[in-house]
Amino acid sequence: MPNTKSAEKRVRQADRLYARNRIYRAGARTAVKKARALIEAGDPAAATEAVNKAVKALDKAAQKGVIHDNNAARRKSRLMQALHKATAEA
Repeated sequence: MPNTKSAEKRVRQADRLYARNRIYRAGARTAVKKARALIEAGDPAAATEAVNKAVKALDKAAQKGVIHDNNAARRKSRLMQALHKATAEA
């Protein structure tokens, strides 16, 4: 429990930021999960569209400071690599 007014304010701010960050983090996770599922399914057109949405979600999360820029870049790179591998095999 916070003992001072400033500590109480910090708790309120942390709760607000946590709620806001969760939206972007969860959105990016969901988009990546959907993209991976479509890549596994072997539907190149739908997978490409899903990967583009996932890249956008990751960029937005990095822009908001929810995840680190390098973390977003790494995830995008791995997604694209998986997509290219799947489309080359098909």
